[in-house]
Parts: sequence; structure tokens; C-alpha cells
Amino acid sequence: MLSHPPRAGRDGRGSSKRPREDHPGGWIVVNVVKLQPSAPAHGAQESALAACVTQMVRRYLADLGDTACEPGLHALLMAEVEAPLLREVMAWHGGNQSRAAVALGINRATLRKKLAARGIS
Repeated sequence: MLSHPPRAGRDGRGSSKRPREDHPGGWIVVNVVKLQPSAPAHGAQESALAACVTQMVRRYLADLGDTACEPGLHALLMAEVEAPLLREVMAWHGGNQSRAAVALGINRATLRKKLAARGIS
């Protein structure tokens, strides 16, 4: 289950109802929790997202083979990840830019600029 920012309560927990086209009843109840990124403890398993990024970076580097890795890998990765991140968060929040901006932890104006720069409506 994907989590998104709290809508009620000072403790960061709450729930809300929102329409969903893919749900037979039209409405689902969404439980809300705050996400706290953390580094895995020594010997602990990394998060699913971190594992996915690790796998893709290793694949990218393996595909390079003997070719030298050009400078700018960080910028390349950020550019490749940002567009799908924005698309998915916007879809998750039904196109609501205010809620998506809160979920992303950025200002709504910044989100609008990023959407426009990526051609995402």
C-alpha cells in the first residue's frame, strides 16, 4: 500500500475517503501514515524502493561494460526518475496538485514548474 501525507490528527495518522475509478464501489477508505526514510541497520534489508534503485543502477553500469562511465550519472538518474515520480504521485492524488505537492514535500508552485518542464499535465 502506498502512503501519502496525513489529512487529520496531530499524530500524523488519519483516514480519508476519495473517489477511485478502478474501485467497484467508487469510494475507498485510505489509511494515512507518515513516511520516515531511514538507512537500514547493519545487516538489515533495505527498503523495496532502495533495492529497486540498486538493481537498476547495477544493471545500467553492467550495460556500460568496458565503456567509461561519463560524468553526470547523478543528474542523469534524477532526470530519469523525476518524470515517472511526478506522473504517479499526480495520478495517485487524482490530479490534485496541492495534495501531490504535499506528498512530494515541495511547494505547489515548484510542482507546477516541474510538471510544465516535463510536459506533464
